Amino acid sequence: MDGAGGRGERGKRGARAAASRGRGAARAAARSSSRGRGAGSSPDGAATLRAPRRDASTVRRGRPARRASAARSLPAGPAPGGGEAPPAPPSRAPAARRRAPVPDGAVVAVARPPAPAAGGLRLREVLSRLTLDRQDVSEASGLVNQVISQLIQAIRSKDNSFSSIERLSAGSYYEHVKISEPNEFDIMLVIPVARLQLDECDDTGAYYYLKFKRNPKEKSLLNFLDEDGKLSAFKMLQALRHIIKQEVKNIKNVEVTVKRRKAGSPAITLQIKNPPAEISVDIILTLKADQSWPPSTQDGLKIEQWLGRKVRGEFRYTPLYLVAKQNKKEEVQRGNTWRLSFSHVEKAMLNNHGQSKKCCESDGPKCCRKGCLKLLKYLLEQLKIKHKKQLEKFCSYHVKTAFFHSCVMWPRDTDWHWGDLDHCFQKYLGYFLDCLQKSQLPHFFIPRYNLLSLEDKASSDFLSRQINNQLNNRFPIFQESH
Repeated sequence: MDGAGGRGERGKRGARAAASRGRGAARAAARSSSRGRGAGSSPDGAATLRAPRRDASTVRRGRPARRASAARSLPAGPAPGGGEAPPAPPSRAPAARRRAPVPDGAVVAVARPPAPAAGGLRLREVLSRLTLDRQDVSEASGLVNQVISQLIQAIRSKDNSFSSIERLSAGSYYEHVKISEPNEFDIMLVIPVARLQLDECDDTGAYYYLKFKRNPKEKSLLNFLDEDGKLSAFKMLQALRHIIKQEVKNIKNVEVTVKRRKAGSPAITLQIKNPPAEISVDIILTLKADQSWPPSTQDGLKIEQWLGRKVRGEFRYTPLYLVAKQNKKEEVQRGNTWRLSFSHVEKAMLNNHGQSKKCCESDGPKCCRKGCLKLLKYLLEQLKIKHKKQLEKFCSYHVKTAFFHSCVMWPRDTDWHWGDLDHCFQKYLGYFLDCLQKSQLPHFFIPRYNLLSLEDKASSDFLSRQINNQLNNRFPIFQESH
């Protein structure tokens, strides 16, 4: 999980700067409202994030300012089931150009009358506290690179099965959406393999049994086959863990330990001492095959209106990645299942997230997409700290999946204008709340795979109540952690 913490004097300076920007945003929002633009509404009666009006009797150009209609909303395109997409934010683009399809299988929020506005909340101030310190990042990434480089050399030399292993950095740090502290890293150790035969092991389309279609280049990989000829994730992880446990003893100048194995986890977790804190590194065993993605992915990655048809095609021509992940639905768990991974595509989408190629570049317009994602990640993280048992089934991947669906529903950069941060966060949060209410959050790449099981409806309802409570009370949890 992403860590959180205060930042002393540096945080106070950032807060003062953010407060100044927040006042400008409030004035901009007030002007927007005076033009009669609808600020939208959020599901379940949740409060709308809107900057406060300075005075109801404000006069602009000699005329009384009109109140924005709460019922107004801009169309976001038809939903698969005939419903409507959540209201789009105020935008500078013509309404006819803002239409976008709702992703296949995605649920959509229904407009409801808003609760009292949560005016005055300066989300930019919260974001400024979540920004990583450059020196901390440099020190942490330097330590991680030192440790991983030494481990990879040892792994390649000590077992022929892993002689061609490659490093692929993934996760929130490398997607530039890490919050608070650079204390968690995900490193995928990738083994290129010959063509694989994929056999689905359940109805999600995400988990597979693997067999080699032809003998692999590294013949020793055949040692990891089980009695049915299936490639055993458990055996490979066990061999990799053994090498890493031996090699960390040889790392000089840094204290590194290997955490105890978690049942069913695809990761080998290292703890690197970095006084006064620790850095956690998840090493994930991954296979890479140069072959087509399986049929379960055919209707996923609906980014044509957002990033373009050409980009979608390029992504789908990238190699197939699978991680050593146990499928918990198996009656008899033998450790021979693998799960599809799209970390490489997720990182590319987040780092090139704009419809315009210049979005968020130094000389381009700034959007608030990543800001919204960071805020919801932080909200979930803080709620999990308070309600660990009730929310243990939720993780940042739920938030990221809802984010990608939101980017598809509101594809234009003008839909995520930086000056509209409050409203954009509200509509994204509204979509996530509606997913929780319906217990329906389709995997972004595998539409038939629902990440919110009906079996966990009680957990979804609990999280929904907690988020609505925060929304209606102007997010006290953001202030508590200040």
